[in-house]
Amino acid sequence: MAALLAPLSGWAQGTVLLTGKISNQDSDTIAISVRDNPLQANEQLTYARVDSKGEFRLALKVDGPTRADLVYGDDVTALFVEPGNALEIKFKGSDMAGSIRFKGKGAEANTFLSEMDDKFVENDGFQVLPENIMLYEPGFLSFLDYRRKAEDKFLAENEESLSQPFINYVKAEIAYTYANDRLTFQDLREQVVATEGRLKMSPTYYEFLNDKSLINNASALQNEMYQEFLLNYVHYQAQSQSHQRSDPDFYQVCYEVAKENLSGSVRPLVLGRIMQESFRFGHIKLSQAMLSDFRTQPESGKYLPALQADFDAHKSFSIGAQAPDFKLVTAKGDSVSLRSFAGKLVYINFWKSTSGLCLRDLPYAQDLAKKFEGKNIVFLNIAFDENEPAWRQLVVSKKLPGVHVRASGGLRSALARAYALDNVPSYMLLAEDGTFLNTKPKRLSSHAAVEEIKDSFGKAALYTSTAEIKR
Repeated sequence: MAALLAPLSGWAQGTVLLTGKISNQDSDTIAISVRDNPLQANEQLTYARVDSKGEFRLALKVDGPTRADLVYGDDVTALFVEPGNALEIKFKGSDMAGSIRFKGKGAEANTFLSEMDDKFVENDGFQVLPENIMLYEPGFLSFLDYRRKAEDKFLAENEESLSQPFINYVKAEIAYTYANDRLTFQDLREQVVATEGRLKMSPTYYEFLNDKSLINNASALQNEMYQEFLLNYVHYQAQSQSHQRSDPDFYQVCYEVAKENLSGSVRPLVLGRIMQESFRFGHIKLSQAMLSDFRTQPESGKYLPALQADFDAHKSFSIGAQAPDFKLVTAKGDSVSLRSFAGKLVYINFWKSTSGLCLRDLPYAQDLAKKFEGKNIVFLNIAFDENEPAWRQLVVSKKLPGVHVRASGGLRSALARAYALDNVPSYMLLAEDGTFLNTKPKRLSSHAAVEEIKDSFGKAALYTSTAEIKR
């Protein structure tokens, strides 16, 4: 034990050493997970072997104080490590989170982290749940103030034994949990309390956002709650300018808001987060324009490889990307291609006649077809049935509406691969120009599907014109 408490010769100051013992072990490996780049999906995992006695030894290189996760089987426990830490860890294999104990250099911070999690995160009395979301403004603010005071008090009682980097981390976690919950309350309440209209906030409710040090805080940059707060802050600012998420240029507006309001090392990280949203939910041409502009921004180099890889991974199914063409045989025996529906909105229902979930949607498909009869839309039903006669008989005997085709080869077919399908039912909404408009539209049985389809007519042209203006 004395060796663990003393500085370790042979280990660089940028190294963290974890040694430990697991009782009742049920896995022969343990790992520590660190995300070097917050814009990179994959975390860096460092593994160690757990021997027959349940003992392990793991070394990790770090550039500075770092939030990490200890991973054992399906259990994950939060850690905070600093260069030079030498932690001895003990826990039960069946309950890592509930039984973990720390000794050695860095033990105080991680013991505090574990206790704070038990006291505040696992305690429903301190969580934003439907019961307090239903409160009005004064009551909700009282709840947030009560929680923040309890967290500040808990930190003050233990502060003497903690390192300054860890104290800064915890203070940021407290401050930005409060700020984020306060910022998103109005939206959350509107979703939870469906019987009332959107709550009107007092003139002073959002004044806390005028604190510039809260917004541009480079010392909190690695704190995930700070990053989440900034993203919601940018969304709020865009919506305050009467831009909605459904607007074609919403993410472009958010990008410009971030460029204008953020500075230093904070700016490129948040610009990157906004672009990642656009890669998934925005128009491909606007995403390309933002990525091109980002290359000219200071301090953008460290994030560019991850952003380019993310863009490449999503571009095939982005709004505005051309849907893969195909030619299939219909239930009536003739052939149709996707291009034959050019000029029409196309709602694609990928299904199988042997799937209970798919069959459950059939009555709703009939209702939708009737509601949009004579409109500029095609309901295209692509079946992945292996048994062609059984599929054809069902379509014909039930007089199923819309266009019905079958992709031979089922979910192993070239069509399934082209549309990245691994299960049914799946739905996609294509614009009049054959581009993706929504790769996850409301399902046929959803009451909101009708309004979503109504709002989709002509939307591609609006997206395209907006993208051309913004380029």
